[in-house]
Amino acid sequence: MTINATNGLSRDLYWQDDNKVPERNNGALTQADFFALLTQQLAFQDPTKPVENDQMIAQMTNFTMADGISSLNTNFKSFAESMSSNQALQASSLVGRSVLVPSSEMVFTGQDLSRGIIDFEQRATNVRVRIEKPNGELVQTITIPEVAAGKFDFVWDGTNSKDEDMPPGVYKIKVDANMGGENQSVPVMVYAPVSSVSLGQAGKGITLNLVGLGAFKLSDVREISYA
Repeated sequence: MTINATNGLSRDLYWQDDNKVPERNNGALTQADFFALLTQQLAFQDPTKPVENDQMIAQMTNFTMADGISSLNTNFKSFAESMSSNQALQASSLVGRSVLVPSSEMVFTGQDLSRGIIDFEQRATNVRVRIEKPNGELVQTITIPEVAAGKFDFVWDGTNSKDEDMPPGVYKIKVDANMGGENQSVPVMVYAPVSSVSLGQAGKGITLNLVGLGAFKLSDVREISYA
């Protein structure tokens, strides 16, 4: 450290390149660094123009605020990591269970019935539930004359229009109905088993990997089922 006197009364503090504050804490000044600099400032201040009390208090207040914000960020990061760990633990308990998610596809295992829910905002007539192969070939059409407003549960036993068993796989599902005098497409929610849970990376959150349907956000889940 070199101290150069610019005049007979005042001195300024300079830091040579070979005596810089060590690079720690990502180059940020610590509390010890601050008080070391403050001590040097007091030692080499102009005796005829000492630092005013309010300026000293302002410097200490600013540092205290900055240090407090830094501590808050650290604590919040720790809290966020803890919350993510808790969510991951809770999500892992869903493995092996079925969840209800919005999807235009449904899985037929070859053994269990394929189940889903259609949510009608209002009374509907001439409801048609179409089951198709991935290439768009029609497999089965379920016709329902009238449905009241609300949630409507449906099941598919895995057979086609000729009552023949279809192979296990992923099938498309489309629903349309007459509501308010207009023919409309209606969104569908299906049940699918959870095969695994993926921990989020880069702020993407936790995802559930569903058999045959791929990854879904935890927030996409509308219902959890034992079956």
